[in-house]
Amino acid sequence: MANNPKLIAVTSGKGGTGKSSVCYGLGFTLAKQGNRTLIIELDFGLRCLDIMFGMSGNVEYDLGDVLTNKQEDILKAVATVPTASNLNILCAPKDPFMTVTAEQIVEICRKIRKHFDYIIIDTGAGINSHVFDIVEQANLILVVTTPDPICVRDATMMSDEFYRRGNKRQRLIINKVSKRELTSGKYKNLDEIIDAVGVQLIGVIPEDFTLKSSTGTGVNLPLNSPSLLAFDAISKRLMGDQIPLTIK
Repeated sequence: MANNPKLIAVTSGKGGTGKSSVCYGLGFTLAKQGNRTLIIELDFGLRCLDIMFGMSGNVEYDLGDVLTNKQEDILKAVATVPTASNLNILCAPKDPFMTVTAEQIVEICRKIRKHFDYIIIDTGAGINSHVFDIVEQANLILVVTTPDPICVRDATMMSDEFYRRGNKRQRLIINKVSKRELTSGKYKNLDEIIDAVGVQLIGVIPEDFTLKSSTGTGVNLPLNSPSLLAFDAISKRLMGDQIPLTIK
């Protein structure tokens, strides 16, 4: 058990990039590889992790209960995912207007860090000071974009602001990649996206209907799912393994 777990913030400049799906996939594969993993959901207006993991209606407490001291024992507010015993989630509050500070998240992580190897922060989407203050506490920032030009531009703006603040602990994930659309010229190719955002690539996740279906129904991804294979490779890179970057 790590005394100093890796704190990973997953963020994006725009909604719709699949940021929560990335947290879902990385959390699941890190846990399956033997790492005790926690996902903290901060996207207050779009709470979804409980549905993604098939736990809708079965999560007794959430982050709101912790912030209001309704549940003072943070670990009791953490729910274990039934299909992955090493994976836990702390869901966003039911109240979409509740706010949280970077200091509160740091304090929560400080209190429970000895129980986890990885803590993944699923931030709210968008470029605002609230997101930057929270994300800057992380050991690593994963910037998520799709090949869509608007998403790429917003990811670039976000990354530039991190660099302006002196934060170079960034890696890029390109999500929802369709080889057919890339070769059609509809979107920039991957090298152009990487150059535009200016962040080292850590993984490419292909467009995958099984991912959308699984997260919508709370059913585990099939073992041969292209996105699951991509998440598995990214999680191994996070652990320090040298895994080649490929897209199928």
